[in-house]
Amino acid sequence: MTLFPKDTIIANDDAQLLADEAKYCSFGDTVHYVDPPKIFRHAEGSFIYDSANVPFLDLQMWYSAVNFGYGNKRLNDKLKEQIDLLPQVASQYLHPTKIELARTIAQDAEKKFGLKGRCHFNVGGAQAVEDSLKIVRNACNGKQLMFAFEGGYHGRTLAASAITSSYRYRRRFGHFGDRAMFLPFPYPFRRPKGMTPEEYSDHCVHQFARLFESEYNGVLDTKTGQSEYAAFYVEPIQGTGGYVVPPMGFFQGMKKVLDKHGILMVVDEIQMGFWRTGKLWSIEHFGVTPDVIVFGKALTNGLNPLSGLWAREELINPEIFPPGSTHSTFNSNPLGTSLGLEVIKMGYELDYETTVPAKGAHFLAGLRDLQKRHKEIGDVDGLGLALRAEICTEDGFTPNKALLDRMVDIGLAGDLDHQGRKIGLVLDVGGWYKNVITFAPSLDISFEEIDLAISLLDQLLTRAKKA
Repeated sequence: MTLFPKDTIIANDDAQLLADEAKYCSFGDTVHYVDPPKIFRHAEGSFIYDSANVPFLDLQMWYSAVNFGYGNKRLNDKLKEQIDLLPQVASQYLHPTKIELARTIAQDAEKKFGLKGRCHFNVGGAQAVEDSLKIVRNACNGKQLMFAFEGGYHGRTLAASAITSSYRYRRRFGHFGDRAMFLPFPYPFRRPKGMTPEEYSDHCVHQFARLFESEYNGVLDTKTGQSEYAAFYVEPIQGTGGYVVPPMGFFQGMKKVLDKHGILMVVDEIQMGFWRTGKLWSIEHFGVTPDVIVFGKALTNGLNPLSGLWAREELINPEIFPPGSTHSTFNSNPLGTSLGLEVIKMGYELDYETTVPAKGAHFLAGLRDLQKRHKEIGDVDGLGLALRAEICTEDGFTPNKALLDRMVDIGLAGDLDHQGRKIGLVLDVGGWYKNVITFAPSLDISFEEIDLAISLLDQLLTRAKKA
């Protein structure tokens, strides 16, 4: 691709569009990171372009929904092919790619986890979480209580927000059922003093296990051995929480406690699924077997709203979860399922399990080199191409949200320099203190584009500190 197209696209209606947006659009689904908000016109590969045709290297790719790059020809062609073949059909009827996609995911899970299971589809991540809550409650005799992690994010529908640790998503709306019990996630960079990351991980597991030692901890009837809690909702790597990677033995310890007390593990792969970490599912890195996997986002490379879940057979077979248990008009639509099937085929054919870790290691090395030159980078870490850089004050630890906010502003101004031309940088803000850059670049990003990213981040930090 040509980074700087010769044909300049200059639209003079940005001001009018912004005025109309302020007047006619709900702000309920929008967070404007800069003022005025940026309007983008087209995209290709790892880049999106504004109205003046300035390229912006995108390092968040629509919150990891566009794992395979903007304008991916193979996936775009599959979408066009399906539009001409069978663009839609009511969900009470069948079409080939729904069955083929479910079979592919279920057979993959059986090979990896040794469990038979089935897939159910919906139209968005939060909706798939809602469906999983139905499956869990149904299988656990209507139990409503769930465990979840501090820093976890599972969606903003009413039930999903009840298991999301941020109160601000519930404050004005309340929620159905009971709020989850939120437990500490082993955050290596912000662990207690005097502990190694592994010791902190073991401590978190031990504290969880202690909840079941006595009936007075409020989670277990010790006389019957029955827990009041049905499931634990986990992100193997926290997404919105700041791409926090726990020690590798953490989930094995947690799963032993869950299995002992008959509590299901529901793994939220909505942001980390489809090779973001170098595996189809990020939970594969941690050596445990989930009971339910929830997925979405990159399943269709952002070209169609399709999500879903896989659950083991005992939880989802037609006898226990019969027809009509849940429904959405557009679930398992042909456009989405044909894309999802192609995404999985493509991922294995292009060997993302090899290429993603290699690119991730190169990116992480660049971040660590950057860290040596900027003491405000307190921590860098990652798994595959899910990477993080924690922006701090000069002490390298105290969260510095203000500095990261300036970095975002400068990146979206599109005034950085590359070979004498203007260029921008798109970053995502995450973390418990909103001071973490969460990197989710295209899995097809080139090594040269990774080097460009590091160079632009160097410029960005230098300018933001002077500002």
